[in-house]
Amino acid sequence: MNALRVISAAACLALISGTAMAEGPFDGAIKARQSLMRLNGFTIGQMAAMAKGEVPYDAAAAQALADNMVALTTLDTAAMWPAGSDNAANEGTNALPAAWAADSDVGAKYMAWADASKAMQAVAGKDLASMQAAMDALGGACGGCHKAYRASK
Repeated sequence: MNALRVISAAACLALISGTAMAEGPFDGAIKARQSLMRLNGFTIGQMAAMAKGEVPYDAAAAQALADNMVALTTLDTAAMWPAGSDNAANEGTNALPAAWAADSDVGAKYMAWADASKAMQAVAGKDLASMQAAMDALGGACGGCHKAYRASK
């Protein structure tokens, strides 16, 4: 069994175990979206470390990270965001009720993140300067949604 299959199997078991032990009606969805946010944070963190010179720039690694970020933007996450799964009704989440409000622009902010991810994908493997130039838009897109729809920790 190759490493990818082992990792996939472990991830599936962890997800099933976490969902089976969920206490509230939204715990599974909350845990899933928090896992997605951790993946996003890890990925952008790796790119940021390269962009800041904390780790050496590696074109292939930068491109793989950007490709992963774009892949994350293509996931159908609707089931992770059921109405009522906000921090006003559930402990353990920082998602503000405003994300579900009728006048919410969370969808537009999600698209800004997807667009910034695609822009990063187009340049990440080219050279360090191009990757650095794309980091502001990517970080801004993430932060723009978090500032509006995530409670302070």
